[in-house]
Amino acid sequence: MKTSCDLRGVLPVFQTPFREDYAIDFDVLGHEIEWLYECGADGIVMAMVSETLRLSTEERRELAEAACKFGRECGPVVISVGAESTFVAERLARHAEDAGATTVMAIPPVSVAVSEDELLRYYEAILRAIRIPLIVQDASGYVGKPMSIEIQARFLNEFGEDRILFKPEATPIGPRLTALHNATGGRARVFEGSGGIALTESYRRGITGTMPGADLIKGIVALWHALEVGDEERVYELSFPISALVAMQQGLDGFIAVEKYLLHKQGVFPNTVVRGPSGFVLDDETKNEIDRLFSILEKALQSSR
Repeated sequence: MKTSCDLRGVLPVFQTPFREDYAIDFDVLGHEIEWLYECGADGIVMAMVSETLRLSTEERRELAEAACKFGRECGPVVISVGAESTFVAERLARHAEDAGATTVMAIPPVSVAVSEDELLRYYEAILRAIRIPLIVQDASGYVGKPMSIEIQARFLNEFGEDRILFKPEATPIGPRLTALHNATGGRARVFEGSGGIALTESYRRGITGTMPGADLIKGIVALWHALEVGDEERVYELSFPISALVAMQQGLDGFIAVEKYLLHKQGVFPNTVVRGPSGFVLDDETKNEIDRLFSILEKALQSSR
């Protein structure tokens, strides 16, 4: 059985590139994943900003296979398998494991409010379908409702730290992260998922790693390294422009739009095509401010510290 012990550090959530006809561009995806590892990523993740909610089940399977093909030799690959039915989530989880995923991740169903007992059965069914670990993702910062700290601690107690990890995104992130650590006696292995805006605070509260977007990978890797060695001046030199950039990304659609804009700006993507309908569209003033902030981050990365 594979364990979660080697899952640590910076694991960016890749964006899904589309051609002008909205079909997935797998050639560009391969280039993106190669670029992420060249920039220092410790692994890759297929998740919410990969636009999984706007993919068909067949496309999710194809994307998972491609992510494992392009990324598995370089580091861990995490595949999101959350679905509106337990049946589909189980099938996606088995497929991800067969494709070579290191770990799966699952949000709860978002179209219906379920009881905590039902939520426990949902995650238990996914775990029973596979042998690899599962990351429980509370994505309520974007979709759904927050999970209680109690139910998350129950997951860990029921299934053990070798099988269960966490990506909590409910607010307030910091206090809830500490509450989860306290409720599990410090056993919970947690990945920060705020895009980097809460990375510094979350690191000080004991996270195992971070799962930011792909667009700021160079800055996030540098920030993680500064946190690891305790270089406080460097931490804030990097975290200020990163936080300002992430603050401009309003909601899930905001993250997708800004990240694709910055990936295009860096020459990784040939376009910024997003599948609609979208609740966030970049206007010229927003793009100008993103450009200014990104320039500040680039200067910080080029500094001799």
